[in-house]
Amino acid sequence: MILRTRRERGFTLIEMLVVLVVLGLSAGLLLGRGPSRSPTLDARTAAGQIAQGLRLARSQAITRSRTEMFVLDLEQGAYRIGDGPPQALPRGLGLTLTAVAEHTAGSSLGGIAFLADGSSTGGRIGVLAGAARLTVAVDWLTGRVSVADAN
Repeated sequence: MILRTRRERGFTLIEMLVVLVVLGLSAGLLLGRGPSRSPTLDARTAAGQIAQGLRLARSQAITRSRTEMFVLDLEQGAYRIGDGPPQALPRGLGLTLTAVAEHTAGSSLGGIAFLADGSSTGGRIGVLAGAARLTVAVDWLTGRVSVADAN
């Protein structure tokens, strides 16, 4: 009678612990760094949000047949449409606003008005983050909103 020794297949407890420690260290390094952020992506996101808000204000002015305001708070990095709630923009951006003097309040608050026929008071909003510089422009005659690189 021949006795054969049979090796068990699988992993030992020590091998499993080593793998778990390596995975834990890797996850700790990745999570400790925080989310990867791109200033250019933040600027493009903010410019898109602002353009969307301006277009919404224009469409509301047309459908409600009344003047609608888009108000930008440069210090807080947020905007609101009419009496709506403030909408936050990505943090760490530089914002500039060129608008009609009668629609500004101090150096940090300003707005662009949209009239019932779709026209506006016009203006430009600059979005700065790192090397990225974008301009969101509103044409006074047509109320058309456009986004362009300002570099």
